[in-house]
Amino acid sequence: MELDFGPAVRDFRDELRDWLAEHLVGEFAAHRGVGGPTDGAAWDIRLAWDRELSAGNWLGISWPQEYGGRGLGLLEEIVFEYEYARANAPYRATGNALDLLGPMLLAMGSEEQKKRFLPPILAVEELWGQGFSEPGAGSDLASVRTRAERDGDDWVVNGQKVWTSFGIHADWLYALVRTDPDSQRHKGLSMLLVPADQPGVDIRSIRNLAGQDEFAEVFFSDARTGADMVVGEVGQGWRTAMGTLGIERGTTLLPQQLTFEREADALIELARERGALHDPMLRRRIVDAWISVRIMRTTNMRTVAELVAGRTPGAQSTTAKLYASTRHQQLGHLAMELAGPAGQIIGEDYELDTRQRSFLLSLAETIYGGSSEIQRNIIGEQLLGLPKDPRP
Repeated sequence: MELDFGPAVRDFRDELRDWLAEHLVGEFAAHRGVGGPTDGAAWDIRLAWDRELSAGNWLGISWPQEYGGRGLGLLEEIVFEYEYARANAPYRATGNALDLLGPMLLAMGSEEQKKRFLPPILAVEELWGQGFSEPGAGSDLASVRTRAERDGDDWVVNGQKVWTSFGIHADWLYALVRTDPDSQRHKGLSMLLVPADQPGVDIRSIRNLAGQDEFAEVFFSDARTGADMVVGEVGQGWRTAMGTLGIERGTTLLPQQLTFEREADALIELARERGALHDPMLRRRIVDAWISVRIMRTTNMRTVAELVAGRTPGAQSTTAKLYASTRHQQLGHLAMELAGPAGQIIGEDYELDTRQRSFLLSLAETIYGGSSEIQRNIIGEQLLGLPKDPRP
């Protein structure tokens, strides 16, 4: 599959391909495809690779030049993400800031915030963690209880966040907090930028099924940040958070799709090695898995075409996350079944192979980023017009 949007973009694509061929070598090439949004493997190498990208001016493709970006358009950004995934380069360690916080600041941040934070993000000098979910506010994010009170020129923050991806590496956190103590649900929330290196912030790692500590929980105990560290308006944090989640669900589809296609191809090869293609039932399930990743491709390309045309993506952009997460889990289950007893054998020091790691990490995909139950409610209520679930 090729993305072709005309001569200017083809020149950009060729420049990127040449650069990747020249720089994705040595230890970087040895770690092709390593990592993911919930996979902290080879962190130091991925961070070094991000600095290599920064030196080549490949971070912030569409960000304005005054903040360190290249000032290019959506087309180039789409081509970059596709070619990057096509080269199977290491998953970027700075994805949280590049894909989520940066676009949020560009859309809603003050000029001072943009000048202060965007250049260090592109220079890979400051790493960020997202402080959204809490023990009682996961998919129901409006139940946030972490609070911030104004004290002179500061906000004082108290509460707890959980499932902060790569939180142990964060220099700063962007956190959704309740700034109006009398408010409920979506009202009275604000988005705060909080420095992590201070006595009032305690970050503790959480080990996942794959044996990695990419998750963290964060405890705020009279933590402080400046009064000017609110992104958007005070009390309008829900609007800011929803904009961030919209960015999150719109930037990961193309790379995920190519990853799933590689896994489907590996599944077919494994089936050939095991002689499983002679079993009609297994063969049917393998064909179904192959079809599912092609459906993802068609869906994602439709979304890309709508974005390029300046239109709001259609219903498929809402259903894509649910479809991709459930289908990826089915793909992983089938791969483990085909592997047989070998799929249960691990290496020294609980070392997992690529297939095992992908399978275990996929089990969380129907939870994070909006659980499948919540996704079905959104599809039912917002797309199909079904009655809303009763609320207490």
